[in-house]
Amino acid sequence: MSAAYDVVPFSELLHKPAVTTGRLDQVRALRLRRRDAGDLALMRVEQLDAEGAVVDFTARLLAGVVRKFGAGAVREVLPDAVPWITFLPDKDVDQFVTELVEVAGGAAALENLAPLATLLTQWRNTAEIHADPALLKLVTQDPEGDLGPASPPGADE
Repeated sequence: MSAAYDVVPFSELLHKPAVTTGRLDQVRALRLRRRDAGDLALMRVEQLDAEGAVVDFTARLLAGVVRKFGAGAVREVLPDAVPWITFLPDKDVDQFVTELVEVAGGAAALENLAPLATLLTQWRNTAEIHADPALLKLVTQDPEGDLGPASPPGADE
């Protein structure tokens, strides 16, 4: 296997399924491009299982490093993995490391990486805000004037 994935039109899978799926011998996955909806991915179950095993291993390794050497060990190398962390205040970095270990372990146990992807996106967005002084001021300043009445939680349901 040379490339990570190929992009093919979804219609190619419909019209030539054997040829299209045969391409999985050369790539890890196929990205099926659809016109009116989000793209899909097609991969062999063995590949999916292998990637899941790597994620599970990585989550357990991360948790073990934190248990044995403390969060400082992860914090020290984190800028190599997520360079944007340099814009976060120190207390936020500590919170990020804690959440990262917990969510990575939970996501691996559920075999669902969506929570981990969401966490990384949320913290990256937070770092973007801290990197821009004007934006940081805008989102942290007290609002001016009365914002009006607030509905009780669940009132819109």
